[in-house]
Amino acid sequence: MADSQTNFAWATLLDIGSPEGGRRRLHDRLAHALRTAIRDGRLTEGAAVPPSRALAEELGFSRWVVTEAYGQLIAEGYLSARVGSATRVSWSPEASGPTPPRPRGRRSPARPPIRYDLAPGLPDLRAFPRRRWADAVRAVIGSAVHYDLGLPDPAGHTVLRTTLAQYLRRSRGADARAESVTVCAGVTDGLLRTCRALRAEGIADVAVEHPGWGRLQDAATGAGLRVHPVPVDHDGLDVDALARTPAGAVIVGAAHQFPTGTVLSPARRASVVRWARETDGFVIEDDYDAEFRYDRHPVAVMQGMAPGRVFLLGSVSKTLSPALGLGWLVTPAAMAPALRAANLVAAAPPVLDQLALATFIDRGWYDAHLRAARRRFRSRRDLLVRALATQVPKGWVAGTAAGLHVLLHLPDDTDTAGTVRAAAAAGLRLADLDDYRTHRPSEPALVLGYGNISDTEILPAITLLHDALRSPTASRPTRTAQRRHDGR
Repeated sequence: MADSQTNFAWATLLDIGSPEGGRRRLHDRLAHALRTAIRDGRLTEGAAVPPSRALAEELGFSRWVVTEAYGQLIAEGYLSARVGSATRVSWSPEASGPTPPRPRGRRSPARPPIRYDLAPGLPDLRAFPRRRWADAVRAVIGSAVHYDLGLPDPAGHTVLRTTLAQYLRRSRGADARAESVTVCAGVTDGLLRTCRALRAEGIADVAVEHPGWGRLQDAATGAGLRVHPVPVDHDGLDVDALARTPAGAVIVGAAHQFPTGTVLSPARRASVVRWARETDGFVIEDDYDAEFRYDRHPVAVMQGMAPGRVFLLGSVSKTLSPALGLGWLVTPAAMAPALRAANLVAAAPPVLDQLALATFIDRGWYDAHLRAARRRFRSRRDLLVRALATQVPKGWVAGTAAGLHVLLHLPDDTDTAGTVRAAAAAGLRLADLDDYRTHRPSEPALVLGYGNISDTEILPAITLLHDALRSPTASRPTRTAQRRHDGR
């Protein structure tokens, strides 16, 4: 039964309905339709929902709409997602009513719980500064004036915009002023706003790094832009390949590219800026985890080199917690009117949370938190690299000593998808580099995150990785052996 519903006509199964008074967003309507189908039993526990791209094509939506709906239902507990496996229904009406007769037939084996999580994406949530954040919230509640509690400015509260501009000038070398800063819900939200503005200005094509973070591509397509993957090498984005695309904008992780971990070289930085000026294009700089550099001071943002050509995106998702939903966007002055006009209905994060972040930064607590986090992550990364050298001697770590993940290259005969499955069966979550590629090349690798795993869990986690790599499902014929087998 687990996969039977993947053959349904989903447009018929799901009653998307029409927006209520024009106020209900499309991804909210899709989430409501899926939630209703699960609650009334049309989608049963264990059933696989289609991949986001496939459902988007069938329903005629952007992929971003589907991923947002899935993400909401995962957060609510109706769906569950695991690396290397389909997204499945994880709730049934049995949880809130009499137990119905269990259908006969083969039952899927229960999945073991995840004991160790080496997937990338999260900071150390155990180290979230709860007391200091609570102090900031209390200070805001006590000092906020009555008009702070009114309708929020869509661009964000002036206090936080001023604080962020000062912080970005001081710590990231940005050319930022309060009027150029927009407070948003995170990097993805900021990128979606940027792409809407670019689309309104007539830019229809955007380049993205390959491999890269899928949500960036989804946000661009969700805004109506055509996406052109551009390869990344040891110096970062291939600018010659960028110049061969019709893109009028490019999304770049200059300080620490995800997932390769490369840093855009000085020559490439200059070339990207020159490309933008010569083509009348724009650079969208994703500064997602640049505060974490362990071999030297973090490199300054590209935006400071060409503030008239570069949009700068950042957030506290990798430094504090994604649960706060707070980020920022620094916009070129000439594009500010287009950004406002294209995002008239965009909502700013809650004002009290904005003011709490401003207080947290102004009192020096954010800088203190980052200093402690850098020490902790540098030590943890060193521990991880040493464990990999011992337990996975045939692998090699790539990427700059920065951020919250490493890239582990593996021998050509490694089946990374099989490794991920074997590890999951043992209680270890991994991420395959192929998850961030649009096609499967010949170099197998794993993306290992160390942000949200404790130091004491590193060694047992890498031991499980060692065992998973030795499992029968983790090997495939070498390219030479495969050619012989195929008669080539």
